[in-house]
Amino acid sequence: MKKLQVTVWVSTMLVFNWLHVASVNAREDVPATVTNTVPQAEIVGSQRFTYYFWDVYTATLFAPEGKWTPNKPFALKLDYVRSLKGKKIAQRSIDEMRQQGVSDEEKLNEWMSQMDDIFPDVDEGDTLTGVATESRHSAFYFNGRLVGTIEDEDFTRHFFNIWLGEKTSEPEFRHALLNNNN
Repeated sequence: MKKLQVTVWVSTMLVFNWLHVASVNAREDVPATVTNTVPQAEIVGSQRFTYYFWDVYTATLFAPEGKWTPNKPFALKLDYVRSLKGKKIAQRSIDEMRQQGVSDEEKLNEWMSQMDDIFPDVDEGDTLTGVATESRHSAFYFNGRLVGTIEDEDFTRHFFNIWLGEKTSEPEFRHALLNNNN
């Protein structure tokens, strides 16, 4: 009987240790920028974005406990595999917002100006991370350093809908980022 208790105890400890190591390893993949802004951040999903036949970036979505909901903080990290001008990134963002139905040109021009000021030129190996904060503002980090914020709930919703909204131009990409959760 004592041998059975020891075996059960050892088995329980092994399972507990395996679960702990798996949890730590999952969190090791989360950059400090994300862990500092998204509570209990874990990866939801990840996908490589290709435009025609050019790989552009790998996107990774982080959310509390790996479960994305649009009304909680989350982060979208883009690891670039090609060089792009910041102005092109901002313009493409505006084009995507228009395609999803945003038609207030005054607001779009304001957002374009703000993104022009924030988004740097990127090279292969650079990372641009957007965070939807608890207050529904957007914070942007370039290679782990805060480069700007946009304190506008509408901007935050429309900007992240480029990848995560139901009207995205890339529904399969969205599906991979959300990892079949939405």
